[in-house]
Amino acid sequence: MLFLKSLKPAAAATAVIAAIAPKDLKIDDSSSIRGVAKTIAGGAMSYYSGTAEKFVDLPEPHYWWQAGALMGSMLDYSHYTGDKTYDKQISRALLAQVGPEFDYMLPTHFGQEGNDDQAFWGFSVMSAAERNFPHPDENVPSWLQLGSNLWNSLASRWNTTACGGGLLWQIFPSNPNGLDYKNTVSNGGFFQISARLARATGNNTYLEWAEKTWDWTEAVGMIDTDFNVHDGASASHNCTDINPVTFSYSAAIYLYGAAVLADHTGDKKWVERTERILEAARSFFSPFENATNIMYEHACEQVFSCNADMRSFKGYFSRFVYAASVYVPSIKPTIDELWHTSALAAAKACSGGADGTTCGQKWYVGGFDGLTGLGEEMCALETIQGLLVGEATPPLKGDEIKVVRTFADSSSPAKRGRFDVRGV
Repeated sequence: MLFLKSLKPAAAATAVIAAIAPKDLKIDDSSSIRGVAKTIAGGAMSYYSGTAEKFVDLPEPHYWWQAGALMGSMLDYSHYTGDKTYDKQISRALLAQVGPEFDYMLPTHFGQEGNDDQAFWGFSVMSAAERNFPHPDENVPSWLQLGSNLWNSLASRWNTTACGGGLLWQIFPSNPNGLDYKNTVSNGGFFQISARLARATGNNTYLEWAEKTWDWTEAVGMIDTDFNVHDGASASHNCTDINPVTFSYSAAIYLYGAAVLADHTGDKKWVERTERILEAARSFFSPFENATNIMYEHACEQVFSCNADMRSFKGYFSRFVYAASVYVPSIKPTIDELWHTSALAAAKACSGGADGTTCGQKWYVGGFDGLTGLGEEMCALETIQGLLVGEATPPLKGDEIKVVRTFADSSSPAKRGRFDVRGV
């Protein structure tokens, strides 16, 4: 499978897309991919009851962070397919959760907000900035400024009392176990957001912190010599007790940050790091000899232990690997090899429920496995819609980034403004 190319980027106006049953996906047909993505996007958003006027938390057992992650998936849907149906809901959700300091530190969610949770909202905010996504509220800073504010909040918690640095998993005493654990998702999130801000703004401070965070992660062994990204380690043991568990999304978070820096710096070390992480991430494919090149979450899927969080991890894995290919084209053959088969397997897994389009969890069983949820929908959506990455406009940077006040379906001209976000 080759990445689909187009002479034109996705249209600014809302695209008219016919919904297609996922089982009928044609991997080499962009119209088919869009139609299948539309069907699955509807399934994912059926779990979210918010509107264009009001944000609503996801139902249990989903935590606050996953709402931010869902908005990231839907930002991708809008960008890759050109369907702007959900744009107002996405924008409202992102703007409603900024918090009193405009940094996604929201008092109502302090009981469950960790550094990794905040980072996932940051991924979505940065995507909004890099795509000039509509931002209708003049009382809230720009997407890029929000990303900078969030970054400052994370940077303020860099902890040198143990392990020589790094972010702890949790922030507040209400989650005491996480206050002794430094994990790769929190630090990888900080690394990736630093890289994206460095590229978006040209501010070298962000680049310095990205370098520092990568170097620290390698130094303590959370990224090993084979470029496996391990889960974390205890601060009380000075990070000498590396937890060897690996998750697909942890690898992808670092991989995409490395790819962004490959583009921003031109330094080949970041190309190599991107390639090496992806090569190590082959462990997340081919669970059986008769399931070659099909993606799975090996820490939990085969033993039926994936919780609501873990059931969405493959989605972020796909999201960030597809996005990385824009900056590091050398990884495309590997993506063609692995994601072509996985996208078809995901589509076949989305054949359950009364509508025949509900997505299952285990793609390697050859169809629907009866395990359903928001995570299953998000994983299939990101793995299928990302096939359109070659048609989409690449992330913007510098003066390309604007503030757009109106939505694509509005007949009035877009109003544009600027916030100065170049200082840290």
